[in-house]
Amino acid sequence: MDSSVEPGRSGVAVDFDDFVAARSTQLLRTAYLLTRDHDRAEDLLQTALARAWLSWHRIDTDPEGYVRRILVNTYATWWRRRWNGETPTSRLPEAVDEHGRAEDDSLRQDLWAALGRLPRGQRAVIVLRYFEDLTEAETARLLGCSLGTVKSQTARAFTRLRIDDALLEGRRPR
Repeated sequence: MDSSVEPGRSGVAVDFDDFVAARSTQLLRTAYLLTRDHDRAEDLLQTALARAWLSWHRIDTDPEGYVRRILVNTYATWWRRRWNGETPTSRLPEAVDEHGRAEDDSLRQDLWAALGRLPRGQRAVIVLRYFEDLTEAETARLLGCSLGTVKSQTARAFTRLRIDDALLEGRRPR
């Protein structure tokens, strides 16, 4: 099966293999930020790329946006189906180094955990807006929602993060 796109309205043919080689690192980062687990992120990206490959001949503009949308939608589907409880880890928390980084690491871990407690839509908006540095309009287009939805989901996510108990504990003086 031919893995290239016929020239569409944009007149640009993008080879699937070249696209994967050029953009998979950034897409894997997005997947990791959504799943918070390297193995699941790789599975998510592989699934999204497999789905994109099946419809690659229909993509006539912005293949990255198309694949990112598949990635986010697949994550949302997985999130509904998978258990989101605790998972065992083989890594212990790091000790304080000579620069006092343990507090920073602790706060970073608390923020990461708080991000994981956000509803999937709010987490997707925060990841795309602030970790992937997309504009509100790009985020809305990618998620298939209105600009107002992106703004309201962002505001709600920040409100939840502001009142998250773990983050409040990290801000209180010791």
